[in-house]
Amino acid sequence: MSEVRRDIITDTWVIIDTENDTIPDMPMEEIAQKVDCPLCEGQENRTPNEIYAVRTGSAPNTPGWKVRVVPNIKPILKVEGELKKYGVGVYDMVSGVGANEVIIESPQHIRHFFELPEEQIELVFDTYRSRIEDLHCDKRLRYVLIFKNHGRLAGASTIDHPHSDLIALPATPSRVKQKLNGAREYYGYKERCLFCDIIQQEIEMADRLIIQSQHFVVLSPFASRFPFELLILPKRHAFTYKMILKEEIKDLAALSKKILRLMYDTLGEHPYNLFLNDSPNLLPQSNYWDTIKEDYHWHIEVTPRIYRSTGFEIGTDFHINRFSPERAASALRKNL
Repeated sequence: MSEVRRDIITDTWVIIDTENDTIPDMPMEEIAQKVDCPLCEGQENRTPNEIYAVRTGSAPNTPGWKVRVVPNIKPILKVEGELKKYGVGVYDMVSGVGANEVIIESPQHIRHFFELPEEQIELVFDTYRSRIEDLHCDKRLRYVLIFKNHGRLAGASTIDHPHSDLIALPATPSRVKQKLNGAREYYGYKERCLFCDIIQQEIEMADRLIIQSQHFVVLSPFASRFPFELLILPKRHAFTYKMILKEEIKDLAALSKKILRLMYDTLGEHPYNLFLNDSPNLLPQSNYWDTIKEDYHWHIEVTPRIYRSTGFEIGTDFHINRFSPERAASALRKNL
């Protein structure tokens, strides 16, 4: 019999199939071959001028870089312009101000993030921190989302070169608001961080815990929306990714490499999305709320895209997960 579980963070519900013990078949998709890739080293003239780069003394927009950040060639939001708010009858609208960047994670053309050396992944995660810090200086921007789309069925482009995307928004997304509100409500009731309590409980119960390192835990969320969905949480409480320490970046790089390789070994080639869930930019509203530094806790989500969303899910915002998080965690632990 299935279970209907509540996500305590977002106050949303998920239908979990607790009886199915067959790992879902992966959707088939064509893997593109490397053909004249504009993100490879030596092709810098084929991208917009870089915003940020980790280099070894070479000039901007030339070879000799390790990580490179450029504007998206077809941005959906642009950093230029004044943020204006409009009323259109009963509707609200703001001008399309924001940022849309591509974080090129390696000079080499490699398909999988876990194939990068740990030192390279450290540079990528430090670049995430640097870009968030920089964009949070702009009071027009309310939220910065960094994400990876791997595979066509997860929304990836036709370029398989390892990269992440960054979109800075003039408004806070609704799912982020759900998490912020859930964290604040829990803190108001118990005066403890919800995420810290989840970490402690999942370590004690261990049935959804996949792996833990010195600084992080990886688990299958209780109300997972997708089969093999993962949650990566820092053990040290920090409301924003900007507070990550050097030793935590090093640990996160090693853990991410290991867990994404583990997912590949368990599921084979599969599409997935990875999101860095950070706090909003506090600069536009310095009094956003007094307890956000105590009640929110940055984290990373990994969501394999094995099934397409159905009309039921879109119409109700109830996800159907056909493989329970307990079974997913067990299957992943077996391959450690």
